[in-house]
Parts: sequence; C-alpha cells; structure tokens
Amino acid sequence: MRALLRFGTACGVLVLAAGFPVRASEPLRAVAVVVALGNDAPTGLQEVALIYRRKKRFWPDGGKINPVNLPTNNLQRRLFSQFVLRSSPEELERYWNNMYFQGESPPFVLDSEEAVLRFVARTRGAIGYVNYCSVDARVKVAMVFTSTGRVSEATARASCPG
Repeated sequence: MRALLRFGTACGVLVLAAGFPVRASEPLRAVAVVVALGNDAPTGLQEVALIYRRKKRFWPDGGKINPVNLPTNNLQRRLFSQFVLRSSPEELERYWNNMYFQGESPPFVLDSEEAVLRFVARTRGAIGYVNYCSVDARVKVAMVFTSTGRVSEATARASCPG
C-alpha cells in the first residue's frame, strides 16, 4: 500500500512538473504581458522575470514597478510561470516563502483577467499578463508568448475567436 501511495505521489509531482496538458485540438493559447498605455514596457523575458521575482523594482524613468499575478490555478498564470519564470506556481510559492524572511513580498494576486486589465490600466507602473484574446484598448501589449515561445501579435490575434 505504501509503495502505491509513493507511486501516486511521484505521479502527482511529475504532472505538476510537466505543467498542464495541452491537447492538439485546443487552440493556441497566447499570453500577453501588458502595461498601461503611458508606461514603460519591459524589453525582454529576462526583464519580466526579474520584475516578477522582485529583483527589478523600478522602470527606467524611476517609477515603481507594480507587478500583479492571476490565481495559481489560472491557465495563463501556469503558462506565464513556466515560460517566463521557468518554475511552476507551486515552486514559486516555496521561493516566496524563503523571500519572506528577507523582507520581500510576492506580487499581488488578482482574481480575474478583467481585474488585471483594470489594475494595469489605472495604476502607474503596473504590469500584468492575460490571455491575448482578452486584451483591449485600455492597455499596451509589451510581448506575447505561448508555451512554445514568443510570438507576434498577428499570430496571437489569429488564434482569437471571432
């Protein structure tokens, strides 16, 4: 029985490490990193990773960076964490538990993509991420990626319904 439990636990860890299943029949899921219209934007994935690990706190103009996350069970969060931060949300939770003792707090978590869009649009220095198909005129797209790498906005747009 213990061996079966260990096997089940090991399988669970492998599923978490592997991330989420993406079936061939599913449409391309593109994640857009967004900032407010008048704000600076990060220039690359490494800069975004530094921002979300709280290693970079200010934009080039001196303004404070305010990153926000989606909930850990959100598909966009999992894609973002795996592609940009090279970690699962669960691994990042351990990272933030360690950083807490150094006086660092993780980015705020907002409940929905709409909440992220509103926050980013209204908050100076804010940065967030949403499904590319959810982006609207309130925010500026800094970059777009899928589980396989960065893509153009045209490629991401082609995957949106309608």
